[in-house]
Amino acid sequence: MPRAFWKGIISFGLVAIPVKMSVATESTTMSFHLLHQKCLTRPRQVLHCETDNEYFSIKDTVRGYEVQKEQFVVLEEGDFNNVPVKTTHAIEIAGFVDSKEIDPIYYYGCHYVEPEELGAKPFCLLREALEKTERVGIAKVVFQRREHLCSLRPMEDILVLHTLHYQNEILSHKEISPSKPKVTASELDMAVSLIKAMSKSFRPEDYRDEYQDALKQVVEAKLSGEKIIVPAEPKMEIVDLMSALRASIESAKKATSLR
Repeated sequence: MPRAFWKGIISFGLVAIPVKMSVATESTTMSFHLLHQKCLTRPRQVLHCETDNEYFSIKDTVRGYEVQKEQFVVLEEGDFNNVPVKTTHAIEIAGFVDSKEIDPIYYYGCHYVEPEELGAKPFCLLREALEKTERVGIAKVVFQRREHLCSLRPMEDILVLHTLHYQNEILSHKEISPSKPKVTASELDMAVSLIKAMSKSFRPEDYRDEYQDALKQVVEAKLSGEKIIVPAEPKMEIVDLMSALRASIESAKKATSLR
């Protein structure tokens, strides 16, 4: 069950809704530890101060911002928690937009937002109003020591907060300049036919991280002393484009008929 890591309010206009926020995703990627190659034990990371020539622990560290070469301003935990911005304890909605206006390149994370007991009624009202208008809220909120740009959209009985990149974080694609060969009308028609033949509903349960599955098999094989068989890399053969499209369409049609 998702656990709340942030509590505050949703603020829009003069309305304030007490809410809490929890993570919506988790990593299922296998994790590996760094080991000493000679004895296969975990190394102990040690912090060393060159100025005082002494070792120290992480609890004896502070965070500093370098304002000039080797000159730092030290910030304590309370400084981070008391930064004077309104969004430290509030999801501050600045306006409402059509979600289609937001290019997917801006999205990078998502969280669940649910009401506190006292905020159930206004939360429900906001969620239903978003559904009816088919709009999403554009807001800002502070967590993890950063003010995040975000969108709020309804999902069943809750809201989903999507964190968004700021515009200055998006790299320009203008310097990427692939060649632009002439595409014939028949090639385009064939490509459209292939897309239509491969079109289907999105079912997320149909997809798995096959690399992670195979990696687990490698671990199990090494544990039992079995030989690991590595599949051969597919050969890149240059074929006639139209022939490849026709063959792909036939293959897609056969796959569809077998579903």
